[in-house]
Amino acid sequence: MPVSRTGRPPVQRAPRRPAPARPPHENPVQRLYSRARKAWDRPLTAYYLILGGSLLITVLGLVMVYSASQITALQLSLPGSYFFRKQFLAALIGGVLMFVASRMPVKLHRALAYPILAGAVFLMVLVQVPGIGMAVNGNQNWISLGGSFQIQPSEFGKLALVLWGADLIARKQERKLLTQWKHMLVPLVPATFMLLGLIMLGGDMGTAIILTAILFGLLWLAGAPTRLFAGVLSVAGLIGVVLIKTSPNRMARLACIGATEPKSGVADCWQAVHGIYALASGGLFGSGLGASVEKWGQLPEAHTDFIFAVTGEELGLAGTLSVLALFAALGYAGIRVAGRTEDPFVRYAAGGVTTWIIAQAVINIGAVLGLLPIAGVPLPLFSYGGSALLPTMFAIGLLIAFARDDPAARAALAMRQPRFGRKRAGGPGAERGPRRWNTMRRRASAARTSGER
Repeated sequence: MPVSRTGRPPVQRAPRRPAPARPPHENPVQRLYSRARKAWDRPLTAYYLILGGSLLITVLGLVMVYSASQITALQLSLPGSYFFRKQFLAALIGGVLMFVASRMPVKLHRALAYPILAGAVFLMVLVQVPGIGMAVNGNQNWISLGGSFQIQPSEFGKLALVLWGADLIARKQERKLLTQWKHMLVPLVPATFMLLGLIMLGGDMGTAIILTAILFGLLWLAGAPTRLFAGVLSVAGLIGVVLIKTSPNRMARLACIGATEPKSGVADCWQAVHGIYALASGGLFGSGLGASVEKWGQLPEAHTDFIFAVTGEELGLAGTLSVLALFAALGYAGIRVAGRTEDPFVRYAAGGVTTWIIAQAVINIGAVLGLLPIAGVPLPLFSYGGSALLPTMFAIGLLIAFARDDPAARAALAMRQPRFGRKRAGGPGAERGPRRWNTMRRRASAARTSGER
């Protein structure tokens, strides 16, 4: 055995452990992607997307309504902020409806399905009564409330169909009746056709298309067989073709798809072409807020159906892509709420609302871009019109309520506590918890040495 110089045996050292393998270096893009994916998978993501996305769309819509409607108001000898004030009042009322709907339990939403449907049908019947109903732009779909205030009952028919259809299909699913085609279609399809008939009596085919999209969305979510789904789609398509062929106005709108210059005759395509002009002149960042040229009498309905064109002219490609991104986020959040719930009513209602908003947005934006015929439907939450804004904001409140009702989201909301002013458990006389800054100061003091100042 070897001996050291001091005569003592050498110390036996333990063998070195191999250094732990370092994780592979993660580049900034991968790190950002992983963080975004974690944030995307959080329980409250859908809740924040619906709440934040809808509020941003509404606020941006108010700004664009004010900008796009000033010239129209002055041409009608009205104050420049006339349409903006009416839209702002409707947004305030809609905000109250959205808050109330977001706080209502699911059972109360189901209980309101039949009263809302009955009220919508009653108002749509009143539209056809002479002396009560009003015609706007050739469509007999309005009721005057006195003064400059009007209401379009067909907009509330969308909300009624979503709630009533979701409740009907959910009750049939609970009784295991959806396996029979007659229970899948009756009375959902006849009731929808009744609403479509009342709407088409006034000539509003745009709203009828939205109701048809809601019907197909509900049938798709209910698991309708492909053969049954295709049959209903064929019947609806045949009726649509007949309605278009028998109307010169609708044929003219169909002929304006892809038009790049006005035409002579019935299909002048003036509105469609000037909408393209507005988008083309916007460039990347637009001409500036309020600096639109097309709204000076060249573009009809600049603050309603074609407000997206004015947005493209004043805010450019960046503004239009922002609006599209907000609608895409809203649609994703609605699909996520419908896909993660176990309540059949919530699934069908969330899917119906999402179908309604996204289908209407696609039809409006597609018409402005010249890809679809002009259907006369507003851009949800964005265009001018209180009759469209109120039921849409109530429907957004439905989505918020459903997103909050998710078990994981409910647990996450229960864990959130206010940072200041919250008392500990133990009754009203319990001591307050230490302030955050005070706790940090004590930690810093404990870390110092005795002679440190």
